[in-house]
Amino acid sequence: MAMKQVVMTTEGIKKAEEELELLKTVKRKEITEKIKVARGYGDLSENSEYDEAKNEQAIVEARIAELEAMLKNVRVIDDEDLKSNVVHLGSRLILLDVEEGEEMEIKLVGSAEADPEAGLISDDSPIGKALLGKKASKTKDIAVETPGGTVNFRIVKIL
Repeated sequence: MAMKQVVMTTEGIKKAEEELELLKTVKRKEITEKIKVARGYGDLSENSEYDEAKNEQAIVEARIAELEAMLKNVRVIDDEDLKSNVVHLGSRLILLDVEEGEEMEIKLVGSAEADPEAGLISDDSPIGKALLGKKASKTKDIAVETPGGTVNFRIVKIL
């Protein structure tokens, strides 16, 4: 089964490649050493250190496979193509939370590199879906249905 195409920014691809390199070069060696040490403790059937190291190995190998598959199917968002007055994937913008009166800078990204705490909002999220294709406006609010209820945003500026 083919993995669906993943849309990422250049920075997102770089982060994924760096994580993959770290997992392959550093983490694999650390886990191999942990397994080697744990084997020295004797009976593997009752060896919690060995079990823990093997579980960690499985998690790391799964993440390596996930990153490799993602990077094989990636489509890069070219920031130069997105200079526009309409919100696109890859757009950076200033959003105003109308109720709270707070402004925040966000970037609309593909789900593979989303990190809401860092201001990277997925295009698949309720906020991301509501913002796509919209223009900045001093008066027009965008109502977004979130799990916590309806939130009204205003696009102050597309950067």
